[in-house]
Amino acid sequence: MTDATKETLGFQAEAKQLLQLMIHSLYSNKEIFLRELISNASDACEKLRFEAVSNPDLYQGQTELEIRIELDEDAKTITISDTGIGMNREDVIGHLGTIAKSGTSEFLKQLTGDEKKDSQLIGQFGVGFYSSFIVAHKVEVITRKAGLAENEAVHWVSTGEAEFTVEETTREKRGTTVILHLKDDQLEFAQSFRVKSIIKKYSDHIEIPVIMKSEPMPAAEGEEQKAPEDEVVNKATALWTRSKADISDEEYKEFYKHISHDFADPLTWSHNKVEGKLEYNSLLYIPSQAPFDLWNRESVHGLKLYVNRTFILDDAEQFLPLYLRFVKGIVDSKDISLNVSSEILQLDPVVESMKSGLTKRVLDMLEKMAKKQPEEYQKFWDIFGQVLKEGPAEDFANKEKIANLLRFTSTNSSDDTQSETLKGYLERAKDGQDKIYYIAAENLTTAKNSPHLEIFKKKGIEVLLLTDRVDEWLMSHLQEFDGKSFQDIGRGQLDLGEIEDEDDKKQQETLEKNSEDLIKRIKESLGDNVQEVRVTHRLTDSPACLVVGDHDMGAQMRRIMEQAGQAIPDSKPIFEINPEHALVKRLDQESDEDRFSDLTSILFDQANLAEGGHLDDPAKYVQKLNKLLLEMTQ
Repeated sequence: MTDATKETLGFQAEAKQLLQLMIHSLYSNKEIFLRELISNASDACEKLRFEAVSNPDLYQGQTELEIRIELDEDAKTITISDTGIGMNREDVIGHLGTIAKSGTSEFLKQLTGDEKKDSQLIGQFGVGFYSSFIVAHKVEVITRKAGLAENEAVHWVSTGEAEFTVEETTREKRGTTVILHLKDDQLEFAQSFRVKSIIKKYSDHIEIPVIMKSEPMPAAEGEEQKAPEDEVVNKATALWTRSKADISDEEYKEFYKHISHDFADPLTWSHNKVEGKLEYNSLLYIPSQAPFDLWNRESVHGLKLYVNRTFILDDAEQFLPLYLRFVKGIVDSKDISLNVSSEILQLDPVVESMKSGLTKRVLDMLEKMAKKQPEEYQKFWDIFGQVLKEGPAEDFANKEKIANLLRFTSTNSSDDTQSETLKGYLERAKDGQDKIYYIAAENLTTAKNSPHLEIFKKKGIEVLLLTDRVDEWLMSHLQEFDGKSFQDIGRGQLDLGEIEDEDDKKQQETLEKNSEDLIKRIKESLGDNVQEVRVTHRLTDSPACLVVGDHDMGAQMRRIMEQAGQAIPDSKPIFEINPEHALVKRLDQESDEDRFSDLTSILFDQANLAEGGHLDDPAKYVQKLNKLLLEMTQ
């Protein structure tokens, strides 16, 4: 080792900021540092076992995989060592000098200063190694990557401030050693009973043995003092291979935190063993909070894949569809090759069968939660509902199952919560109602006040209020539920079927006939701005509304695509008028064609605004409106 190899480097700016916030926010939950370091050590051992399948020389004659913890109360240190894959100089700088996840800036923006809330956010982000600085004033890492020579080890040192040093050193065995120099007020973590209790609490499920020295026992009279012996502190068996009856809820929760690096408990989980044509174990969890990359469909999601308890892949996305990307867990198969790669997985028919089974397992788990724990399911829906709405477009086979899990706000709702089910909607439907009616709008206020609802309010017909960005896409694929088709009340001709009585139909026909001349005048006035002008079936209180053609893109979807800069197919709205409204009657009596044109244009623009739309020329609209107001006051 020479001074020439020693290098002083600075933390990434965002990492430094996060480090300080984390140390203070997580102080009340400081013992989790040990869970995180043991979890990292376990991952390192599993990665070596996987790499050694194709390259056994990586073991270098040392096949034992273990994690060892040593305490020194006099030196005020706790040391965590593993015989895993280890790191080279580049790995050390990359993994320990920066936060290894993207989106740090977005994360920092969400911190509130409230310790309880911030600790949840930090746990959601995943900090791992950095939690060492909660209890240590200095941290050393000595590591050698499997396959490298003894003199190619790396020594990393930091006090958690602005800088860290990296230099070459020697290490007899491969793997990583993390030495924490404890702060004076954290010496409890140099005590054996305290550390063992933490391991039992958080890391009992780790399959790699966690070894500590036994407590020295008092020697019997006339006998020599026995030297402390190695003892395995954790159960060191793969949790998912154990019987469900032998696993406590606490163990399930801690295993979830181990694989997800989440600080919060999961909402629910499902542990299953499949036997027969295919054999595999699965342990699937529904988180209680969303990860930061939930809305990025391109980011890496998936289950941890094991083959005969050997770790293979960290984020195997092939086992669940994308709309279930929030699910965490593991799958352990006997029917997949140990030499499998991500590319091979995509072509494996066994994987497709497992994907089908695991998808149904998740949907059944959600269905069970919805029935037995509706309050917990509502929490799930509020967090992940919009992701689940992607399902009907991606998973035709399970469309009905997903539809039963959907929740909506409707005109029947007492508040803004999406809590109405499609089954509940049909149970409340009017006699003779053969459709499920909905309206899509930019926000709930626009939806609630839409003129399209007027006839439905008059007749007491419930309408679903859809305001999520994904809703129109959802409805274009859902199409029907329990034999009833969905009807967008702002699209095409409105037909209430048997709900509409004969008197209503006759009155409508009379109105249409009496309004033929007015319809013609309005059509000539609006020209190419409209596809069609007709008498409405929808309105009772408003003078006019805009309707989308049967095969045209909805207004909500058009706005989303416009905001995304996408090309939008050209389409024109249908303009419906209410001949019984005073304004329309006044319009019909107007003999001055210029004033008729201005009033028609104002009605058209107002109908657009009522839909949540935007005017191409707001100034012109205001000018026409002011002109009419002046004429009325003269």
